[in-house]
Parts: sequence; C-alpha cells; structure tokens
Amino acid sequence: MSKQPTVGFIGAGNMAGSLIAGLLADGYNPSNLWAADIDSDKLASLRDRFGIHTTSDNHEVVRQSQIVVLAVKPQVLREVAQGLAPTVQRQTPLIISLVAGITEDAIDRWLGGGNDIVRCMPNTPALVKTGATALHGNDRISAEQRSRAEAVLRAVGLAVWVDREELLDVVTALSGSGPAYFFLFMEALEEAAATMGLDPGTARLLAQQTALGSARLAMESDEAPAELRRRVTSPGGTTERAIAAFEQAGFRNLVSRALEAAHSRAGELSVELGSDR
Repeated sequence: MSKQPTVGFIGAGNMAGSLIAGLLADGYNPSNLWAADIDSDKLASLRDRFGIHTTSDNHEVVRQSQIVVLAVKPQVLREVAQGLAPTVQRQTPLIISLVAGITEDAIDRWLGGGNDIVRCMPNTPALVKTGATALHGNDRISAEQRSRAEAVLRAVGLAVWVDREELLDVVTALSGSGPAYFFLFMEALEEAAATMGLDPGTARLLAQQTALGSARLAMESDEAPAELRRRVTSPGGTTERAIAAFEQAGFRNLVSRALEAAHSRAGELSVELGSDR
C-alpha cells in the first residue's frame, strides 16, 4: 500500500469538501481522493475545485479506496450502508464514519459485519479548518489505522481519541453542539451592548473578535481557563462585577443543565437512528 492510501468519500457535502480541502492543503495527491454523491452539482464542484475523482456510484468509490469516509445524513446511512455491504466485504477498507448518532455496532451490522470502523464526532468549525473532532475505533482497529484516521480528521483541526464509544455522546454535547452555545453568547453580548447604545455592527464585530482572541489565548496558554479568568478579573473592577452577576444568576448550573440535556438527546438519537426498523 502506498504512503498515501486512497481516501473515498460517500457523500459530497460541506464536511466532505472541508476534509478534501484540508487533505490537499496537507500535500495529499488529488489522484488519491474520490467522492460519490447522488447530487451531480456537488460532484462537479468538487471536481472543478480540487481535481479529484468523482462518481455517482458508491461502489466504485469503495472499490478504489483503502479508507472510506461515510459522510451522509444519519437518516439515509442504513440504506446506503446496506447497499454497499457486498462491496465493503470484498474490499475490506477502513471505515471512518462522520455520521452523528449512529453506533459502530449499527454501522458494522449494516455493512455485513467484521469491519474496521472509526467513528468520529466533528463540529462545524471544521468548515474553516478550526474543527474539534473526537474519534473512537472498534476493537478491530490497528495502530496504523488509528494513525491514518487521525491524519484525515487532523486536516481540519484538532483530533483527539476517547477510550469508550459512549463518551462520543458527551463530546456531542460539548464540542458537537458547542459552537451554537458560543454563538448564543455572542448574540446575547451584541444585543446587550446595542441596548446600551453601541452601534449594532460595532457590537457584533467586538463580540466576535473578543471571542476569537479569548479562544486563541486559551489555546496558546499553559494555564487553565479559570486562571486566565482570574488574571483579567481585577479586585473591585468591572470584570469582577460582571462575573459576580453571572455566578449569582447560576451560570455554571445553567451550563451543566444544557450539556446534560444535549447528552441525553444524543443518547436518544443513537437508539432511534441505529434501529433496523
């Protein structure tokens, strides 16, 4: 097998396009990339932008690929996987699933059993190469396969492994749904500042840049967020007053309740989407 295994995408939506762009930016040869989709316009876009192989035939992608990335909607994965099962059984590729909520066991069952599967939980910032993805592999995954799967997801940001598949539901609640939490907070900051008289456009720009700068500081620092917060919270100052207002309103409890709600729903969806009915 070559140093660059052929990677094929079943589904040519935004996440697949982002991974393809990231792999190419990392030096991947476009001749080693394939994509299949029922939407000819999506395929034409990928072919024109990146020069990769495209086809409407999912089986052709599996025949050509050592790594197959499932990037379809959860509602259609069972039908797609069951249709691909005979070809997957013959070719035995590494399967990487980007499909939210569907377990490794369900994917393996639909693909005919005995498959090497890595399940991933990416998030939407992957679209701008700043994603956060958690991965878990089934018991069949080798160290080399782990490395290859990680390399694919690392092309669009951070990639970390969890040691139990059920922890992907926690990841869903944290980083999968997390961008919406930060957007909500930025939205609230904008609205509050505009109500206090600041131009809405200026309020939005300042909120966005503050969020970006804070995240970058946290990523580049060796200190925990709690310590970074303490450093910018001068005794008796404006920040201390604002933090006290958050704490008095039960901010931490609210965040905990929100993650618990998302985690619970992720578990429910795994059961619903993984059913054979």
